[in-house]
Amino acid sequence: MTVKQSLALITMLMLAPGAMAVDYRLTTVAQGLDYPWCVAFLPGGELLVTERPGALRRISTAGEVGPPIEGVPEVLVRGQGGLFDVVLHPDFADNQMIYLSYAHGEPKANATRIARGKLEGNALLNVEVIFTVTPNKRTPQHYGGKFLFLPDGTILLTTGDGFNHREQAQNRAGLLGKTVRINADGSIPEDNPYVGQSDSHPAVWTYGHRNPQGLALDPATGKIYLHEHGPRGGDEINPLTPGRNYGWPIITWGIDYNGALVTPYTAMPGLEQPMKYWVPSIAPSGLAVYRGDVFPEWNGDLFVGALVDKEVRRVVMENGRAVKEEALFSELGARIRDVRVSPDGYLYVVTDASPGKVIRVDPA
Repeated sequence: MTVKQSLALITMLMLAPGAMAVDYRLTTVAQGLDYPWCVAFLPGGELLVTERPGALRRISTAGEVGPPIEGVPEVLVRGQGGLFDVVLHPDFADNQMIYLSYAHGEPKANATRIARGKLEGNALLNVEVIFTVTPNKRTPQHYGGKFLFLPDGTILLTTGDGFNHREQAQNRAGLLGKTVRINADGSIPEDNPYVGQSDSHPAVWTYGHRNPQGLALDPATGKIYLHEHGPRGGDEINPLTPGRNYGWPIITWGIDYNGALVTPYTAMPGLEQPMKYWVPSIAPSGLAVYRGDVFPEWNGDLFVGALVDKEVRRVVMENGRAVKEEALFSELGARIRDVRVSPDGYLYVVTDASPGKVIRVDPA
């Protein structure tokens, strides 16, 4: 038995049904969406949801999907490009500011971008672009596009390697295949790890990533987790430490799509090993750390959307380590694009389809 076959067998055993069962029911909150990508929670119980073809919509507490919000920037909808994340400013209750990430440019000259504006009614006002990833890439693939506010008020953004530009993930002078840390106005924090180094872009926070589409902050510990797509195998979850190199494409547990080796190495000195990886790939998208009272059995665990497997993976955490895994919500029969925890402790999942749905996980 090969190493990869052994790993696949271990994964099957870890996913044995019924081992960690918690009773739940799935409630459809909204439907009829056009490839929804992520959801954000407004004060008062309404939701904002992005649709990858370029619309931002408000979902009422009754589950009614509103018309597209006016003022959203034009996005590049090609390949994997489109409208990605929506995040509320930490002081949204006072300033009504929201932030959007999206693909910008042309099919052969494009980049991930963040813009912000003030949400008033069904319009986004005073929209301004605050940050654009450089350099442009020639492929409309691997954008990353997840971002969040850190406790100090700065923003952490994931960027992809552009698929055909994978060597750029190791080039600190550019921003492909990185996590990027910026201030809320798009300026560069002076305490970023590579500020002042001539061979590095000052916005770089971590590097050596492929296509990170999961980013989550544990509010209880302050730890930041990221997951990224591997090629054929090698999807990873990593706890992030600023200034570290996460290896792509020098090391990986996956192989190229044509069956060739990307690299003969799975580990090298100075390169971070993943906390967890999958062989074969599950195509992870969306990541949440569960903290809440609705499902106390899940407290502190990670939840990962699995596009290929059409389910959510619960990664059981103990003392900062991933120790078990459970497959959930496969009865939906849908690709899962996003996973979020609401302020009141409910888990929400977003299906990657047209029509797509926003679904809340309730106690049975």
